Amino acid sequence: MPPVLYHEGRFPPQDFDWPKLIPLLGPANGALARYDGTLQAIPNAAVLLSPLMTQEAVLSSKIEGTQATMGEVLEFEAGGEKGTGLTEQKKGDIEEVLNYRRAMRKAEDLLAELPLCQRVVCEAHKVLLEGVRGQNKAPGEYRRVPNWIGPQGCRIEDAKFVPISADKLPAAMSDWEKFIHADAPDRLVQLAVLHAEFEALHPFLDGNGRLGRMLVPLFMARTGLLEKPMFYISAFFERNREEYYERLLAVSRDGAWTDWAAFFLRAVAEQAKENQAKATGILALYRESKDRFFELTKSQYSMRALDFVFERPIFRSMDFVRQSRIPRPTALRISKVLRDNGILVPLRVGKGRREGILAFPALLNIAEGQKVL
Repeated sequence: MPPVLYHEGRFPPQDFDWPKLIPLLGPANGALARYDGTLQAIPNAAVLLSPLMTQEAVLSSKIEGTQATMGEVLEFEAGGEKGTGLTEQKKGDIEEVLNYRRAMRKAEDLLAELPLCQRVVCEAHKVLLEGVRGQNKAPGEYRRVPNWIGPQGCRIEDAKFVPISADKLPAAMSDWEKFIHADAPDRLVQLAVLHAEFEALHPFLDGNGRLGRMLVPLFMARTGLLEKPMFYISAFFERNREEYYERLLAVSRDGAWTDWAAFFLRAVAEQAKENQAKATGILALYRESKDRFFELTKSQYSMRALDFVFERPIFRSMDFVRQSRIPRPTALRISKVLRDNGILVPLRVGKGRREGILAFPALLNIAEGQKVL
């Protein structure tokens, strides 16, 4: 069977079956609006919800085959020895996750000055592939050679999908960028189209899937669907990975834009509810912990300790002393009090020059949606 070819000439789609989509629009937009209201109520959301960003990076990368967990990523980041005892494969997976976060921050910084455009996409891609597998695949530059999707090592004749030819890619990406800023009957359907078209164009030699999912919160924030680019959609796509790929493929194979948009709207509605539940849980934990930390430590620095462990729920014990902006003797005492009361738990006991690593399990359990510590 010949491969499916890019749906040349059918973008943007004009033939949506709106009666099929309308029942999904209200729940998706409503759930997103409620989640945005929760986001706006969270003080310093970028800090308090940083574990959710890490989990998004983990799951988006997992869709592409990485095996790192959020705990492994945060422990690696805290460890100092850069992964002693980890295989090279695992280190590579973790570095890709960390790059996802860096690329997202780069895009957010650029969007403070620029519209969502090809330049933002290319700059984020450059960061995404920096120093990891794929770093030799023209980071930040559109491909100049054919690309195809299929089993590892397959020939183009045996591919499952063949994107647009490289010579037509610049014009196609220009059309894609114009559609970002076009009027649309519904912004979420517009976003569904933009995501599917980006994946179909497959403009880079590597990293297209992760970058395409990164565009979801960036578009939401840029168009006012959310106040901040903090939407985490990859959990739904990872849980429904086979359907996710099949729906995207069917767009090019069959022109099945309505079915893809319906799938995307369900993803937004479900993840908005899940994101809201986690954000609400984190905010409640923060408020409860504020009193608890002060009650246990009897210190004017209890809020600094609280903010530190929320931003970095896995950390080296001496980083708390060095970086929490708390006087050293007080920091050491606070750390001990929090350990003695089970709020912080040791992941690694310090020995000799090797520093101990502590974790804040209450926050990690909310972020991962299950008990992990």
